[in-house]
Amino acid sequence: MTDTYRATMLQKKGGPEVLENVELPMPHPGPGELRVRVGATGVGSTDVTMRRGYYPYAPAIPFVPGYESVGRVDAVGEGVTGFSVGDRVAALLVHGGYATHVVRAADEWVKVPASLDDTDDATVVALILNYITAYQAIHRVARAQPGQTALVNAAAGGVGQALVELLRIHGVRVIAAASARSHELLRAMGAEPIEGRSAPIDVGALALAKDGVDCAFDGVGGAQLRESLRATRRGGIVVWYGFMGTQNSLVAVGRNYMDLALAPLRRKRAEFYGITALYRKDPKPLREDLPKLFALLADKKLSPRIALRLPLDQAREANVRIERGGLDGKIVLVAS
Repeated sequence: MTDTYRATMLQKKGGPEVLENVELPMPHPGPGELRVRVGATGVGSTDVTMRRGYYPYAPAIPFVPGYESVGRVDAVGEGVTGFSVGDRVAALLVHGGYATHVVRAADEWVKVPASLDDTDDATVVALILNYITAYQAIHRVARAQPGQTALVNAAAGGVGQALVELLRIHGVRVIAAASARSHELLRAMGAEPIEGRSAPIDVGALALAKDGVDCAFDGVGGAQLRESLRATRRGGIVVWYGFMGTQNSLVAVGRNYMDLALAPLRRKRAEFYGITALYRKDPKPLREDLPKLFALLADKKLSPRIALRLPLDQAREANVRIERGGLDGKIVLVAS
C-alpha cells in the first residue's frame, strides 16, 4: 500500500480551472469506518453549485468534491461488522469522490448486490444521485399515481432521464421538456417531448394536457420553475429539485422559494426536494430506496445513459463539459 493517494481538490470558488490534481497522505479508517478504493464517481450540477456558489452541505474550501461513488472496500476500521475487504459498495458522499480513495463511516456505505456483478461501476454510480433523486421525488414527495400525467423539465439530463424512466415504469404519462436535439431519445424512452429551451414549457405542456399536468418536476429553477407551476393543474404538485437556472443568484433562489410559498393561493402544491437535506435528516429512506433501484437495474428495467466517461484525474474536464451542456445523460469519472 502506498503512502499517498490522488485526488482533485477545489482550491477556491470559480470556474473549472480552480480544480487541481494533488497527491495527499493516504487516509486510514478509524473505528467504525471503511476505506474504499473508488471505481467510479459521478459528476453533476451540484458539483458546479459547490464550485461556483453557495451550497449548504459543502465543507470549507479547500476540499475534494465528488458527490457519489462506487468502489471496493480495501481497509476496515476497528469495530466494523458486516463489511469485508473486497466488498463492492456505494455511497452518497456529498464531497470526496474525486479521489482514488475515500474514508467514511461504515453505515454510510450500501453494499452493491451480487446480481450486479456484471454491471460496470459507471452504470451503478448513476443510481446513487440521479436515480435516487428521481425515485424519491416521484414516490416520497409527489406521490405520483399510475395513469397520471407528469411534466419533466430538463428531461435529457441525468436526473431528467431517470425521472422519465421511473415515471414510465410506474405507469405515468410523461411530457418531457428538452431541446429539439434530444426529442428522438426521449420519444424512444416513451415520453412526449416538447421544446424546453426556445419556448415556454408551460405552452408546450398545456398543448398536450389542456387541463394541466398532475405533477411537474423541475431541476432548473428560475423562470422555468414558474412555467412548471403554470403548467400544473389545480390540486397538482410541482417538485423543484435544482438550481441551474438561477445562476447561483440568492435573489433568484429567494424568488423561487416565494413562488413555492404562493402556490397554495393558486390551489396548487409546491415543494423543494433536496436529496442531501433528506439524507442528513434521516438516512433510512436512501438505504431503503437504493436497493430497490439495484433490483430494477439487475432486472434490466433501467438503462442509465452514460453520456461521457473520463479518467478519474480529469475532473476539471468533466466540469468543463457539464457547464458547456449538450450531453444527454450522466458524466462519470472512472478509475484506470
